Amino acid sequence: MQGQYNHGDAYYRCRFPQENALANQVAHPSNVYLREDALTDPLDTWLASAFAPHRIEQTITAMADAQPLDHPPALATAAQTIITACNAKLERYRAALDAGADPTVVTGWIAQTQAERARAEADLHANVGKSPRRMSRAEITSLVTALGDIAAVLRDADPADKAEVYRQLGLRLTYQTETQTVRAAVDLSAHRGVMVCVRGGT
Repeated sequence: MQGQYNHGDAYYRCRFPQENALANQVAHPSNVYLREDALTDPLDTWLASAFAPHRIEQTITAMADAQPLDHPPALATAAQTIITACNAKLERYRAALDAGADPTVVTGWIAQTQAERARAEADLHANVGKSPRRMSRAEITSLVTALGDIAAVLRDADPADKAEVYRQLGLRLTYQTETQTVRAAVDLSAHRGVMVCVRGGT
């Protein structure tokens, strides 16, 4: 659906091409108009219901579980593997020197391996802190508590902030032609643990 303004009010409009509707055997009017406030008010009430007293614990658990695991970035893991392998090589080269190997040849191997290890260490240090930090359950609870009346916060929020909240929640709205209703769904598995600040309200 595309946004547009009519007489100063925000609307969503779906223009489903007639040929596509016929080809897919979908009974869809050529144009569907939906006032934004007719959608956002019940949508925000629905979202706020997740923070009702009888559901708050379940919601906090879902938010905590939806965060990414504390796995290091793949590049950092690869760098650590190279460092470990280089350390093992250096131990073997020192043992070879002790056993009487040609010092000139072994010294070249050592220099090459030390340079490889230095590059891997630089890659490892460059990736420190890039893995997103998981919020604890207590931190999420404090954040939710600080927001207070979620319905009021969403109602009074800056439109850009509200749009970001919807995006972070993976909100998807689907128009149901048969019932002429809109189905709303959020996907917490897509949520990356980034909490957005909502201005306005409390």
